[in-house]
Amino acid sequence: MFKGLTNFAAILKEAQQIQGRAEEMQAKLGQLRVEGSAGGGMVVVQASGLQRILGIKIERSLLEAADAEMLEDLLVSATNQALEKAGQAAADEMSKMTSTLQLPGLAEMMSKLGLGGSNGNGPPP
Repeated sequence: MFKGLTNFAAILKEAQQIQGRAEEMQAKLGQLRVEGSAGGGMVVVQASGLQRILGIKIERSLLEAADAEMLEDLLVSATNQALEKAGQAAADEMSKMTSTLQLPGLAEMMSKLGLGGSNGNGPPP
């Protein structure tokens, strides 16, 4: 009977550690900044590791050219690039966090979700 309680206490302690690590990771990702660019740097989009767009810079000549379609395409491209980098940063942080955990099947599950492991697929688009 005491062995079961000891195991439960160990599981509870591990769960608390996981929660603490998850909170640390969220804070770290909130501070992380990545950039995506398009048009040779004429459009730059900055995002956080939480995949939030923080800013957009557009070279003035693009605005003066009045080519809305080209500007829209560059914005989409730069934004997608920034979000892909943010997603990869989040996956890398998740992989670091979970590498020290001893939960059975966690590495395989993370790999299937594209959040670490050795499948090489990276995060979902």
